[in-house]
Amino acid sequence: MTAPNPLAHLSDRQLEQLAEECDAIHAEVYADLGDRDRRYIKSVITTQRQLAVAGRALMLGSVSPPAWLAGTACLGMAKILENMEIGHNIMHGQWDWMNDPDIHSTVWDWDTASTAEAWKHSHNYIHHTFTNIRGKDKDLGYEIMRIDPNQKWSPVYLAQPFYNVLLMAFFEWGVAVHDLDIEAIRAGDKPIPEVWQDLKGIAGKARAQITKDYIGWPLVSAAAFGAAQLVLRGRLPQPKTSRIGKGLRAISGKRGVGTTANLLDRLLPGAERTFLATVAATFTANIIRNVWAHGIIFCGHFPDQTYTFSQDEVDNETRGGWYARQLVGAANIEGSPLFHIISGNLGYQVEHHLFPDMPSSRYAEIAPRVKDLCERYQLPYNSGPLTRQWAMVHRTIARLAFPGGEARPKPGPYHRDTDPFTPNGPSESDRFRNRIPADDRA
Repeated sequence: MTAPNPLAHLSDRQLEQLAEECDAIHAEVYADLGDRDRRYIKSVITTQRQLAVAGRALMLGSVSPPAWLAGTACLGMAKILENMEIGHNIMHGQWDWMNDPDIHSTVWDWDTASTAEAWKHSHNYIHHTFTNIRGKDKDLGYEIMRIDPNQKWSPVYLAQPFYNVLLMAFFEWGVAVHDLDIEAIRAGDKPIPEVWQDLKGIAGKARAQITKDYIGWPLVSAAAFGAAQLVLRGRLPQPKTSRIGKGLRAISGKRGVGTTANLLDRLLPGAERTFLATVAATFTANIIRNVWAHGIIFCGHFPDQTYTFSQDEVDNETRGGWYARQLVGAANIEGSPLFHIISGNLGYQVEHHLFPDMPSSRYAEIAPRVKDLCERYQLPYNSGPLTRQWAMVHRTIARLAFPGGEARPKPGPYHRDTDPFTPNGPSESDRFRNRIPADDRA
């Protein structure tokens, strides 16, 4: 069932050299960080906020289908940008070098159900330290799915194709519960005070999310409709009856109910409809964000190309071994510059796993250097279009719901001449390698 270890051919000296070269890439990028990087993240944040404002403004007229669709699209994109390119990357510390008090991993909180501290522990520490180590990386199937044939099968996995659909739709809440570390709670390894603290954090985020998305903003939309109706002296179209009034008439045995219901029929129908339309639009925007985040994250971690490791295989792992494991434990998703922005640049998942604290806007620049490392050290560079990666992931989820299963064929070492995404001629990676002293080159 186990795929051959792709790192077995590397000597200790080669792993040491790999670490030196990766450290050199990181150091050169950090030495070059400056105004253009600052402008980039500031512009993304500004764009995200403008989209959010546009979405909320359009939802003031959410009873109009065109306004509803446009508002939902704007808000959905704003939530995607906030989660993927902004929140995820700021909380990795990618922008801490700016020392900006508003854009810093210690102060940023994001528009999702997970608390910042719980997510930084489960993701930044557990996942990025123990990437794809079976039994240690809690993101390997998120404790609820069998996505590697070496995972022991259980009858509960028969339902995983179905609850994966629910996970896609409500991904932010699944991640929030995952951050609790259910396995540690079951094993008694997580103290009850910590569990209680995490639950209070999730409850606080849930209250804030629900109040903002499903009460506060819908009330603003309803109030805006009411104000417009007042200014226009009732000229805006609206239903003939109020939902609340209809409910009161259903219990019509009580004195005064009919009069109250009639009054509500005059004042509330349009405001009620606007409130509910805004709730539906916000709910849809959250689903859009959740499905997109689920797809990008799963396609970057679970397609056939990625390797998993037993704990014995990484025993006494060196820094070079850690870099090599990151290289083969992730997979890239090919796409346009816009695709990479709205995916949080996690289309460069390989580069992200090598350098999770590097500004994501630099991943495209260093990708040729990473490919060059893969070619010289005879390692695969996992990459593919979104449709192919997505299909492989969901095929694996369906197949491994049942007992058995074998590791899918893995790609061989990367070769530049077979890569349609690498242009011909001298590359920046060649120039970079020439700056390294000859004794340090593999």
